[in-house]
Amino acid sequence: MPDSSSEFQNFHSVDFRHFINSIFEQQSAYRKSCPFETLQDRRARLGKLEKWILDNRSHIIEAIYSDFRKPPAETESQEIFLVLKEIRHARRHLKKWMKRHPARRTLPLLTVRSWIEYVPKGIVLIISPWNFPFLLTAGPLISALAAGNCVIVKPSEFAPSTARLVRKMVKDLFPEQEVAVVCGSKEAASELLKYPFDHIFFTGSSEVGKKVMYAAAQNLCPVTLELGGKSPAVVDETANLKDAAQKIVWGKFFNAGQTCIAPDYVLAHEKIFLQLVDLMKNEIVNFYGKDQQEQMSSNDFARIIDRRHFNRLKDLLRDALNKNAHLETGSIPANSEKFIPPTILTDVNENMKIMQEEIFGPILPVIDYQTLEEAIDMINRQSIPLAVYVFSGSKNSVKKVFLHTRSGSGAINEVVVQFIHPELPFGGRGKSGFGSSHGFYGFKTFSHEKSFVSGNRWTPVKLLYPPYSKFKKKMINTLIKFF
Repeated sequence: MPDSSSEFQNFHSVDFRHFINSIFEQQSAYRKSCPFETLQDRRARLGKLEKWILDNRSHIIEAIYSDFRKPPAETESQEIFLVLKEIRHARRHLKKWMKRHPARRTLPLLTVRSWIEYVPKGIVLIISPWNFPFLLTAGPLISALAAGNCVIVKPSEFAPSTARLVRKMVKDLFPEQEVAVVCGSKEAASELLKYPFDHIFFTGSSEVGKKVMYAAAQNLCPVTLELGGKSPAVVDETANLKDAAQKIVWGKFFNAGQTCIAPDYVLAHEKIFLQLVDLMKNEIVNFYGKDQQEQMSSNDFARIIDRRHFNRLKDLLRDALNKNAHLETGSIPANSEKFIPPTILTDVNENMKIMQEEIFGPILPVIDYQTLEEAIDMINRQSIPLAVYVFSGSKNSVKKVFLHTRSGSGAINEVVVQFIHPELPFGGRGKSGFGSSHGFYGFKTFSHEKSFVSGNRWTPVKLLYPPYSKFKKKMINTLIKFF
């Protein structure tokens, strides 16, 4: 493979293209010679991965901190712990997942046994993002290995230290014929997408997701897309406001807001609007410090990933302020350190750019509404988000919001935590993506549900063979009428 110092720029070298082709050929040959992995093989691979992570906790923390100063406690709780939890859940339940699933006997197959088996799809590609560079790479890798596949991983070039760490991890644990990592820029991803993978799992923006889907269509390859969107948090007048403020501030500002399921904006009932804003401002002080200087020196607040993303966020904020949005807390950031303080905006409207695209940063618009119908209409004017959050003490209000909106997931009096439950499918809907991950649902994503039947010499179906006598026609009519 090309030297690590040039791996993110020097894609166009002949050696790099040869490397990709060599990996795909190796994995194709291995898949043909060893099409199915045993339960023991799969558990052993996951066990090796678990041990490597435990042995290299400090290196994982250092790599992610190097990429965007993510607080070590966030790396340990949101990346390392969740990955280990996913591994342990898969190892514990894998035997059950791999079992044959019998299908009920039915006419005209009364004498035929039927069942479903989950078999490996084959060679799969995982293209992972930069915002949770270890979690969102290792998570789908665990599911792909649990399902018995060969895997090629393309980590994000925007988190280069973590990409190198992932590559080292894979090289330490697996031969390239089983798992390989291809580092590189978007050109590397484009080249990989030319190959006839059996499944592609992409996490990233909707814009790039469309390109992945188009490329996959050339080989009729199934795709899982985990994208983004503007996930709203609705807070009505019956909510526990202190609880809502604390959870929204945490869910929005950890990882410096660079989280696909973070609350993108808040819709607060006009009766509690000012109180909620004040409570959220207090929680920012409690979490990160009383002013920008304290927040900037805090070890608990991450940085923006790169200058391009930093400038994009700054432009969104400027546009809002130029259109008379009010800065409740935070400021227009300086150019140093890619730091944007936790920021709350009020007097925001839908004509501002900040309400026309996913923010993906530590800026939180808070908008008041008079009726729940008004809040629902605003949500529905946006594309379908990954999540809708509702804070309310009224079951009727909660039911109304979820009945009249669409989203990949929902949470009542909580934010973000639906992601961490291993027995819940995680995924988007519409422009926020499609397909599911985590636990059994991730295993299913990377498996082919193969149906089988096993018959004997006599089966009722033979009664339907030609020639079609009057008796057979009468029997067909009976089947249509009663079965």
